[in-house]
Amino acid sequence: EVQLVESGGGSVEPGGSLTLSCAASGFAFANYDMSWVRQAPGKGQEWVSTIQSSDGKTYYTESVQGRFTISRDNAKNTLYLQMNQLKTEDTASYTCVTDATVRTPDSPHPRSYRGQGTQVTVSS
Repeated sequence: EVQLVESGGGSVEPGGSLTLSCAASGFAFANYDMSWVRQAPGKGQEWVSTIQSSDGKTYYTESVQGRFTISRDNAKNTLYLQMNQLKTEDTASYTCVTDATVRTPDSPHPRSYRGQGTQVTVSS
């Protein structure tokens, strides 16, 4: 069974930092691109960042470029999001998501998986 479990969310003042983690299990984590998405109250889902499996290349939405850093530890099957210089507009539920090509013995058809999310609140 594929599981993605996020942690590290919390409340922080503007300018503060948080590091989110996503512990993955049930699939070959190292073989797949991984992403973080977020959803703020009353808004739709927003893509935040992606890290490729092949070469570790990273991509960010413009609003977090230079402040957030995505990384992965394939030995620990864990995805991270280091968030610095947090702003009130970063307040959202953050979710880790696999790419849409994940196959497992129990689910051979390619699909994407996502965790339950972790809440980040930035306020003074």
